[in-house]
Amino acid sequence: MSTLKVNKLRDTAGSADAITLDPNGGAVLAGVTTMTTARVTSGIVTNTFIVGAGVTISESGIEASGIGITCANINGTQIGGRRNIIINGDCRVAQRGTSSTTGGLTTIDRWRGAVGSGLGSITFTGSQESLSSSDTGPWGEGFRKYFRIAQSGAGTANASGAIENQYRIEAQDIANSGWNYLSPSSFMTISFWFRCSTNQTFYGRIYSYDGTAQAYAYSFTASGNDTWTKITHTFPGNSNLTFDDNENAGMQLLFIPFYGTDYTNDKTLNTWAAHSGSNYVPDMASTWLTAGASTFDMTGLQLEVGSQATAFEHRSFGEELQLCARYFQQFEGGSNTLFATGFTATNDFYGGGTLPMGKMRAAPTIAVDGTLSHLNYTHVAVARNVSSITNQGSGDTSFVLRLQSTSTTTDNAGAYARIIDSSTNLTFDAEL
Repeated sequence: MSTLKVNKLRDTAGSADAITLDPNGGAVLAGVTTMTTARVTSGIVTNTFIVGAGVTISESGIEASGIGITCANINGTQIGGRRNIIINGDCRVAQRGTSSTTGGLTTIDRWRGAVGSGLGSITFTGSQESLSSSDTGPWGEGFRKYFRIAQSGAGTANASGAIENQYRIEAQDIANSGWNYLSPSSFMTISFWFRCSTNQTFYGRIYSYDGTAQAYAYSFTASGNDTWTKITHTFPGNSNLTFDDNENAGMQLLFIPFYGTDYTNDKTLNTWAAHSGSNYVPDMASTWLTAGASTFDMTGLQLEVGSQATAFEHRSFGEELQLCARYFQQFEGGSNTLFATGFTATNDFYGGGTLPMGKMRAAPTIAVDGTLSHLNYTHVAVARNVSSITNQGSGDTSFVLRLQSTSTTTDNAGAYARIIDSSTNLTFDAEL
């Protein structure tokens, strides 16, 4: 066939050119062009591409009307359902209270701070704080709470000093997540909002508990002092990883304001390696610790299968609270909060009941948060305040307690136990 060399094509009855050719082999089609089959193997459709009567493809997306669109997956994982492995990533549930300076700085459910030795005489506080509309980053994505670690003054950057924000995940939740953790071509992505009073490089650390413990470190930096910044990091699987299919700890996420040199060295970032007790992250600046009343804020924590961070999976408060109750729940105090039924024996009460919010991860530790004498057991009109409490062998769905008083009651009489003051709670803890 011969070659027809022209610059433009126009219908014999047309008033304008329909096709304009260029010397490089391209063609510009004027107006709306109709064709039975079109295949674009490369290049860019800059305006709109109409498929039939129902689908328009443009730079802003795909608009479909009255038809179905088949999509195998999003980001290499499921299209709908649960994506976020983290519980309470938006920091709304705080059953233990909103501020703590002791232990693991435990306030917000499932989050905790860990404070090591060698930091000086300052006090650290973990707290649930509220966002406002001026917090344009996380507020605009629907977050209203965040977790803060704060210090009372300038600390001392000793070699043994360590402070970190922790989140632990059950092994079975990783093993059954859909992540092929043995393959370096299978990924998980972590994302969160972060703000800090000192703009410097910080480190995150991912730690596996099962098998030969493995660790993975990465860095992150805020965009400025006291500026909310969205952090995302993708990490691969590794053939040395092991996650048992059980309810014990499988993975720990760490976010580190400061590690002393007892825990830092020449650690290589962005790679899995066997856990070392003295080489967690590279050497890091002590600016945050020594600056004074520093703060370290986080919210919107999400961990999901795939190589891209998707929008945060918001769940209702009721769903989030029930998920948290697998690890911690309580009978909240009041003027007459019933928590157990049983019988008396001289100055003892033996009784029990079901856990207030259902089955827990494991048989919990039972404790009184507040004043022990605010627990009371009653037989008819005879009431006795409690002087000691003993767990008689509780399970993961129910509990049996022995309550003792310094005064006697009737033997073998039916009785009930209650909390008589709003400042005291009876807690059940099965945290990892």
